[in-house]
Amino acid sequence: MQTAAFRPMENRMEESMAKKTYQPGENYQYPLIIKKLLNTPLIYSPDQEIVYDDKNRYTYRTMVERINRLASGLDTLGVAQGDTVAVFDYDSHRYLECFFAIPMMGAVLQTINWRLSIDQILYTLNHAEAKVIIIHAEFLPILENLKDKLETVKKFVVIDEDTDVGDSKLRIDAWYEQLLQSGSTAYAFPDLDENIKATTFYTTGTTGNPKGVYFSHRQLMLHTLGVSIVSGCYHTIGRFRSDDVYMPLTPMFHVHAWGFPYVATLLGAKQVYPGRYEPERLLKLIEREGVTYSHCVPTILQMLLSCPTINQVDLSNWTSAPQLLWRTCSTGKTTPCWTLSSKPDGRCRWWNLRFSMQTKKPCPTTGNQRARSSCGPPG
Repeated sequence: MQTAAFRPMENRMEESMAKKTYQPGENYQYPLIIKKLLNTPLIYSPDQEIVYDDKNRYTYRTMVERINRLASGLDTLGVAQGDTVAVFDYDSHRYLECFFAIPMMGAVLQTINWRLSIDQILYTLNHAEAKVIIIHAEFLPILENLKDKLETVKKFVVIDEDTDVGDSKLRIDAWYEQLLQSGSTAYAFPDLDENIKATTFYTTGTTGNPKGVYFSHRQLMLHTLGVSIVSGCYHTIGRFRSDDVYMPLTPMFHVHAWGFPYVATLLGAKQVYPGRYEPERLLKLIEREGVTYSHCVPTILQMLLSCPTINQVDLSNWTSAPQLLWRTCSTGKTTPCWTLSSKPDGRCRWWNLRFSMQTKKPCPTTGNQRARSSCGPPG
């Protein structure tokens, strides 16, 4: 029996199909748009959990309700198709909601790298012509220094999470949770042109100003389907399937966390979002929620392995070595084997993923690498 939490989206799709009279030989041209990713998890795993640190826990049903509410709230703030909505936040359930609600309503999600310099952040906001900014209260000081130089921003939505906002110099137009509470659970997401812009972000480490890139709905959908096949079809230590517990350790502002939040949602997997990256908290969260799959650069992996408490937590849900039982997808430079706890026979295994991270959607080439000794090069 279907519940009211996800019946409206399915009904709207049927209604949109019913508006057209199909001639013999004609059929519904199924668009590759982000809202279609939500159909499968609502059918197969509506009660699966999405967890945010130790602060929030809800089901896919609730997530879809909140996605509708967010889009409805942004609509009341004047967000229209083609407008850019910029997001400053840690990895969270809210960011996941933004991954869907903003592009699904026809607007453009801009993921802000808050590690950039203030001048570079200003440049990216003005260049992308952001109309609305959704920002975690901890990042307000950044915007307070920029507010008089923002050329297109009209509204500010603040995420208040146990942070003393105090006498902010910024005009706050809405609070995130209040915006959702005032929104409708049955927002009419349109059938968009699959080739319109869905997301945008800016490169780092390049000469001159950051370079902007964008992705269409079609590109994100094809990437999601492609990664689902690559990571799910082969029996490797890097396999990712619906029964995994997913937690990103790549910031969601960085190439959409390599696109895996979209993949995890399509699969209906349990998702865990850690918030701020603090080693002890991350390890406790991995242990408590039984995380089995993540992705990160070697620097993050080294940060976890160097944490003084790593031997005090039970990592038995991880899948490789005795002390590091975790299926991890690592990218970039070759990681010395001694940073990965070795097996008793002196061998260690990890999954290596390589792709172009800045200029295009991540297209993975994967493989299992083994080392002859705990400190030797892969071979």
